[in-house]
Order: sequence, then structure tokens, then C-alpha cells
Amino acid sequence: MNEDTLRPCTESAGNVDDLIALANMRMPYGIHKGKLLIDLPEHYVVWMAGEGFPAGKLGEMLRSVYDIKVNGLEYLFEPLRSKFY
Repeated sequence: MNEDTLRPCTESAGNVDDLIALANMRMPYGIHKGKLLIDLPEHYVVWMAGEGFPAGKLGEMLRSVYDIKVNGLEYLFEPLRSKFY
């Protein structure tokens, strides 16, 4: 896979490094501790949105996962899954 494969992700979602970091970040606590953020169940991410995301980078990442999941954009992670897993 080359960088051109990631181009749709970067054009629609911003910096490819941010997407790569998001694709590799694991939930640090709670019932889904250790699970990749992008693999969190949608209902859990929606619940977190209602409760309020934590402050800092983790909160920003969870907000991104929320936006991606509720808008049906999970396909953005597929090139990253094949490249990095």
C-alpha cells in the first residue's frame, strides 16, 4: 500500500498522522480497556458523548471516533487497518 491509498483519508479528515495515531490508540480505562478506540462499540461512544468526553488528547480522539462512527465513515480506517495491523 502506498501513500496515495491514504489520500482520501487525508483529504476528508485532515492529517494522516492524526488518523494513524487514532487507529493505534487503545482505550486506557473502563469496560473496554485495551480495545482500539476505532473498535469501540458505537453505542459506547455515543454514551460517552452524552456523559462528556474526557479532557485532553484522549477526549479529542474519542470525539473524532464519535464523529466518524455516527456519520458512517468507518471506512476511513480500512486503509490504516491493512497497513498497520
